[in-house]
Amino acid sequence: MRIGILSYPMLFQRDGGLQVQVRETIAALNALAGAGLEAGLVDPNTERLDQYNLIHVFSAINGNYRIVESAREMGVPVVLSPLVSPGWNRASGLCADFAGRITGRLTGWQVQTSFAQAKRAVQLADLLLALGDAERNAIVSAFRVEASRIRVLPNGVAARFFEAGPELFRKETGIAGPFVLMVAALTPYKNQLGLAQAMRGLELPLVLIGRCGVGDSAYLRALRQLPWVRWLGELPHESPLLASAYAAASVAALPSQGEVFPLSVLEALAAGTPAVMTAESALQLDDGGMALRRVAWDDAAAQREALRAFAASPPPRAAVRKLVERYSWQKVAADIAACYGEVAKRPGCRAVEGR
Repeated sequence: MRIGILSYPMLFQRDGGLQVQVRETIAALNALAGAGLEAGLVDPNTERLDQYNLIHVFSAINGNYRIVESAREMGVPVVLSPLVSPGWNRASGLCADFAGRITGRLTGWQVQTSFAQAKRAVQLADLLLALGDAERNAIVSAFRVEASRIRVLPNGVAARFFEAGPELFRKETGIAGPFVLMVAALTPYKNQLGLAQAMRGLELPLVLIGRCGVGDSAYLRALRQLPWVRWLGELPHESPLLASAYAAASVAALPSQGEVFPLSVLEALAAGTPAVMTAESALQLDDGGMALRRVAWDDAAAQREALRAFAASPPPRAAVRKLVERYSWQKVAADIAACYGEVAKRPGCRAVEGR
């Protein structure tokens, strides 16, 4: 079966969780023994969607509804990973729907809201893959989709994060003592400044790893004015130094305004490091309380207390790793492949000649 992977055109002009998810998914799918899959990125400038047995679209926003529409017009089945914020619910969905209808009427239906476009993508796709129960519930409530059309499959974690040690990071940076680590693009949405301000007086350095865009240079300047903040810039996801940073940290933090299923938190836990993260997320772990605290993104007191508690009394690293040991990309790919097979068996699913 030939699988075409697509998202918005500018996806790989930066690096982040979605880019990692797409790359790791493709690699893991192609490594599945005996699955008979050939997965790869589609170049819409040179390839037609009907050259593939199935199209998998990542993200329901950024105009991706047009991909779903085009595939359906060609008779190609579509699996969609919507990446919907868990913050959506029935009330916000109704409000967004109302705003979309008003916008359409005022413009003679020449303008669509991003919610209207995402809703069309979600409703047209043959099968939806949610990263967790919270995302599934958000899709059902806000986009009015039957739960039977959704499968819950988490992200995975690369083996190198389970195997990482702190030595490389200590050697390369000279940071010898305990510190808090945050790995994310530097933006107000990710809330590094709020975290840094919450840490005032904790006597713990905050180490930031992530890209800072030109538009957020003032945000970076504000962060660098705080003496306990150190920014190391952006590191490639495959960098051994990044994996070692997770292993060296006392606590990982991600108090952003919202996350679907944050890879950086999973990677920190895989390295044995406890994490403090936003409550607006689909990530939930059974028995995760010993190493994972969920707090409101704007609750500085709760963030401070959670960081202080983990730094003062860290859980055993082996026990932390165990919390996420089932999240391998191989397992995720096998489950995704099963979803492809489910869709391919449906009546009317077309075959590609020679595949």
